[in-house]
Amino acid sequence: MLDRVMLTNDDGIDAPGLAVLEQIAAEIAREVWVVAPEHDQSGQSHAISLHHALRISRRGERRFGVTGTPGDCAAIGLCHLMKDNLPDLVLSGVNRGLNLGMETVFSGTVGGAMTAMMLGVPALALSQAFTRRDSVPWDTARALGVGTIRKLLAIGWGKRAILNVNFPPLPVTEVGPMTLARQGEGMLAGMMVETRVDPRGMEYHWLNFRRGDIPQGPESDYTALRAGKIVVTPIRYDRTDNEAFRTLSEHLPRLDG
Repeated sequence: MLDRVMLTNDDGIDAPGLAVLEQIAAEIAREVWVVAPEHDQSGQSHAISLHHALRISRRGERRFGVTGTPGDCAAIGLCHLMKDNLPDLVLSGVNRGLNLGMETVFSGTVGGAMTAMMLGVPALALSQAFTRRDSVPWDTARALGVGTIRKLLAIGWGKRAILNVNFPPLPVTEVGPMTLARQGEGMLAGMMVETRVDPRGMEYHWLNFRRGDIPQGPESDYTALRAGKIVVTPIRYDRTDNEAFRTLSEHLPRLDG
């Protein structure tokens, strides 16, 4: 049993996935702190607020809402609210929808966990995939989350990575074993802009992703999720592309020593 954990998310402090995560955390830690955005912050990635003030509202015992991003919440929690008694672990989620492939770059769920890791606290990002937007199988994450987290804690992982965990959109009895996977290409095939006109005749615009059926490779996170497994992917900040590095090194000098 851990002494304390801190929870955050990107769907907002009133999101159903956070309520699920609070139930999970209560079984693995003696003390649970929640520091989460006041409003939905999906797509905010690792963003932190440098140009406007943040406000904190107390939502209950050890429960705080922040007018900022998941990264802001991680910083407020670890550098302010809990600075004198840091948590053993930060859990970010449970996100409404999967976070796999290239989408992890944009994910606020992943961003909150990555910020916590940068600040020296081990972190997990957790997401629940679904096939119908109006019927997210929260019971899957709720039932399997405790065992998943305990097993990963028992194994351990490096300080320079978070673990990105995705639960498949299946009933608990149909879920396959926890499986290690690499970040795949993902399904993002581009972006699109939808233009509309407001009641005053002024244009406004919505951004959205365009998705396609992109080959993923045998060890990819998407491949594992499609097979009905709980997917675990270590993610770190280092984005150096080794293939491009080797190609460029044939033409550019490399730093010695």
